[in-house]
Order: sequence, then C-alpha cells, then structure tokens
Amino acid sequence: MRIRFTKMQGAGNDFVVLDETAGPLGLTPGQYRFLADRHFGVGADQILSVRPSPAAGVDFQYVIHNADGGEVEQCGNGARCFMRFVRERGLTDKDVVRVQTLSGVIAPRMTADGRVTVDMGPPVFEPARVPFDTAGLDPQPDGGWHTWHLALSAEADGPIVPVAVLSMGNPHAVQLVDDVETAPVAEQGPRIEHHPRFPQRVNAGFLQVVDRTHVRLRVFERGAGETLACGTGACAAVVAGIRLGRLDRRVDVETRGGILTIEWAGGEADSVLMTGPAVTVFAGEIDVPDEL
Repeated sequence: MRIRFTKMQGAGNDFVVLDETAGPLGLTPGQYRFLADRHFGVGADQILSVRPSPAAGVDFQYVIHNADGGEVEQCGNGARCFMRFVRERGLTDKDVVRVQTLSGVIAPRMTADGRVTVDMGPPVFEPARVPFDTAGLDPQPDGGWHTWHLALSAEADGPIVPVAVLSMGNPHAVQLVDDVETAPVAEQGPRIEHHPRFPQRVNAGFLQVVDRTHVRLRVFERGAGETLACGTGACAAVVAGIRLGRLDRRVDVETRGGILTIEWAGGEADSVLMTGPAVTVFAGEIDVPDEL
C-alpha cells in the first residue's frame, strides 16, 4: 500500500502526519511502527492522523499513535503541527479549530508570529483519573501541594524518587532535578514509565527550575523514549512547578528541541495554554508493507 505523508516537527518532536479526511487508511500497529522506524520507514516520535469531524461543533478528529504502534490520548507538540497541517493543506481557513482527541476537545490557534497556541484544557489531579494507584502511599506536602515517593525497585535500599503526578490528557510523573544534563533520564525513565502504579504507563519528566519564569526539561515519553520535546510534558511540568510554589503563571520551557511557552492561571478549572513552533519538514509517498 502506497500512502502520502507529511513530515513535521514542533521543537524537535517529530511526526508523520496522515490526511485521512477522505477515509481511514486502516493501518495496523505494525504499520504505524514501520512509519515511525528511523531506519526502514520515515522516522518519527508519533504518527498523527487527521480525520473528519466526528460530531457537531468539532472541526476535526485527531488520532495519535506512538512509535511503538500504540494509540495514545494526547500530544501537545503534535496538536500544533496538526493546526499548521490543516491550514497549509487547505482543509480549513479558520485561525482556531476545535479538534476531538481521545481525551477530549482541544482548540489550536494560529498566532500572528507564526507560532501556534493550543488550549490544552485543565490539568487533572485526581490520582484515579490519571490513573495512578496510591494504595499504601502517603502524599508528601511540598509548597502548598504534594509529591509521591515512588520506589523504583523492590529492594529495600533501592532508589526512591519524589514525583508530582497529574494528567494533561495523558499521565505524567514530574520530578525536580538540579541539572537536566546530568539527570538519570535513561536509567530512571523506563522504570518510571512502566511502574506498576501507573496501569496505563506514564511519561517521566525531569524538571530543572532556572528561575520562576524559566525551566529546563527532559521527558522520557511513554511508548517513544526520550524525545527532543514533549508538549504535554512541558504543560505538566509547569503546572507541577506552579502548584509546588516554584514557578510563576507564565513560563518558558527550554527543551533540547526548542522553547515552549506555557501559561496557567492556577485554578483547577483553568486551561493550560501552550505556544510554540510547528514546522513542515517535507512531504512524500512511501510503500507500506501489507503484513507487519
């Protein structure tokens, strides 16, 4: 099967974008893995599908598959690329679109400087909705909120890390570190991602506070490994930093792929706004094997 695709990136988080507005391609998890493969396919952190509106009051449906072929609820950097894609392809002329995701409706908006702002909706803090199993754990007070002490091994003397847990449409565990360059991302990231207290796995964030309006961040993403940037991870990290009393309401997040600006008024019902770049890299066609 030959399909057309567009390669895009947002702060280095890269995507294969598929136009399925004329009908679903019906790809299998193995075919998504093939497209994401950096040696045999196109190469991407996630595959984004643009599909027709599923309901009144919504412009499009946005479907996300990770590099491992699994479907996930949300991808913030991808949402910005989604907006630029539908504008560049002439699928809409709106400056703001309403997009249905697996976790709810988001509203990307084109800005005057060429970047894209996405209303990511309000954060979710209830552990059961993240989901996060707190049985036998006590929250540890910190700066007006709390963290959870997460044991990374069964051994009594194994590492224990304090994490702030929340959802931005997908689950996040954020820990504060002194320096993201020396943070144990490769070692702890997979162990946090697959920790049994997160039944749907989790994105592991490593957050360095530079000052109250500037942070540095690395994220080991669920199903993708460490990426150059993670939009929902940036949102989760800033929300956690604000609730822990370390950050102001508007913060520049320095990732290895670029700068994202995150704003949150601080109320549980307040939406998180994320602004950043969205760039088309190239477009092409690829033959996808029928059996994978």
